[in-house]
Amino acid sequence: MSIWGKVIGGVTGFAVGGPIGALIGAVAGHHVVDKKRDASDARIGNADKQIAFTTAVIVLAAKMAKADGHVSREEVQAFKQVFRIPPDEMAAVGKIFDEAKRRADGYEAYAEQIGSMFRGEPQVLEELLGALFHIAKADGEIHPKEIEFVRRVALLFGFSEHDFQRLQTIYLGNWQDTGGHGSGAPDAYEVLDVPKDASDAEVKAAYRKLARENHPDTLMAKGMPEEFIELANKKLATINDAYDRVKKERGIS
Repeated sequence: MSIWGKVIGGVTGFAVGGPIGALIGAVAGHHVVDKKRDASDARIGNADKQIAFTTAVIVLAAKMAKADGHVSREEVQAFKQVFRIPPDEMAAVGKIFDEAKRRADGYEAYAEQIGSMFRGEPQVLEELLGALFHIAKADGEIHPKEIEFVRRVALLFGFSEHDFQRLQTIYLGNWQDTGGHGSGAPDAYEVLDVPKDASDAEVKAAYRKLARENHPDTLMAKGMPEEFIELANKKLATINDAYDRVKKERGIS
């Protein structure tokens, strides 16, 4: 069973707790008390984190859909394709998406809970933001309200404005400036998070740190589901490309 099927099982809602657990329970037909659990709670194992991560992507995508007032066919199709949802589990994912849209509560509590759960593991949260960016651009046009939504989620996760701008560069690059065609490489120094006057040694150190922290195997060990590995690989490829361009520019061997 994929991560999508496990989400709808509902049992993990009792372990995760909070608004995410309550929503899982509601969709699965269980009653889960909406109470917060500390991220260090021993009952929240890696499997539960993976399910919480996946549920958060669905819920936040549903809440983001309200930002520009509609959900396009392209956005839904991108969600299905990129996250490789098996046909027999589409309905389960749809139930969570619809439940999240139906609920009158905002997105803030969900973002705060997942941010707390992955506190100290920002790279995993970056992957979640990357998923939202991907869904936002799926219909060929990113609405300013969608960008603002992702920005607010990032701040609730504990990222700074600088962090958000860097993530926007990594995941969108010059996408908006090129009419959504994806051409044009993002600023290499911003991707590597180093100033243009950084020394060669500082650039190398920054790259090695990013490559290590953003390796898909590392991310999965911290709670990112395997189903999101395609996005993780694309991010790592962006980091590798940025470093290659800086090396070429500087003549670094």
